[in-house]
Amino acid sequence: MPLQLEDFARARIVPVVRTSTRANAEFAIECLVEAGFPIIEMTLTTPEADAIIERFAREPGIVIGAGTVLSGEQARRMADSGAEFLVSPALRPRVADVARDMKLPFFLGAATPSEVLEAHEMGATGVKLFPAAQLGGPGFLKAVRSVYPDIALMPTGGISIDNAKSYLDAGAICVGMGGKLVDEKALAAGDKAAVEAAARQALEAVA
Repeated sequence: MPLQLEDFARARIVPVVRTSTRANAEFAIECLVEAGFPIIEMTLTTPEADAIIERFAREPGIVIGAGTVLSGEQARRMADSGAEFLVSPALRPRVADVARDMKLPFFLGAATPSEVLEAHEMGATGVKLFPAAQLGGPGFLKAVRSVYPDIALMPTGGISIDNAKSYLDAGAICVGMGGKLVDEKALAAGDKAAVEAAARQALEAVA
């Protein structure tokens, strides 16, 4: 069954995996899934992101999507690699075109109320508010929700264990959490216990 918006709502947090090496990214995904995260966003700024997506797309129990998708060509390549959803940090019409054509859920990035509406009119499943913390945090999201109550918002950027629930309480469908969840120093050290402990702490914070 294709991924639905409700799946993101149930997930609460979508980990955004952005690392300097393929090995660190794969280790991160393994730890996050074991800790209980059902949906993972793999960014294209990570080396060999398409190969990483292709690997985990074949594994049962893992829903993996592509993040930082900036072009139609990237969108099609990630979809062909097995990505189950696409995320862009900006308004990218060609990404929207490919996602609609391939019937994939997709999130387009926005930083203003006008851009939020434009992303929605492009058919986006939801809108990535980015960078959320710099835009004004939960208060900004709540204000946007007040005028667009039917548009699903996924704030990303500056989301931490300490503030994730505040965004959800303000009306976010889910939050994207990157560097404040996935510590690359711990990954590089192979510290599985530390990575999984942080992951479980994040899930507990939004339970």
